[in-house]
Amino acid sequence: MKIVVDRAKCEGLGMCEAMAHEFFEVQDDGTMVVLDENPGEEHRTELAAAVDACPVLALSLKD
Repeated sequence: MKIVVDRAKCEGLGMCEAMAHEFFEVQDDGTMVVLDENPGEEHRTELAAAVDACPVLALSLKD
């Protein structure tokens, strides 16, 4: 599984970080960093919740 970020859409709102802080971090300048782009399958539920929480639809998961 891979976390995909559409950088053109991402506004650094931090909903992803709130849902899955071990995978996402919003920097002081508002940019979001993916801490682990290829997480294990055991994290799918948590990451799907983070993807769904993104108000600008900037995140997706690819298998």
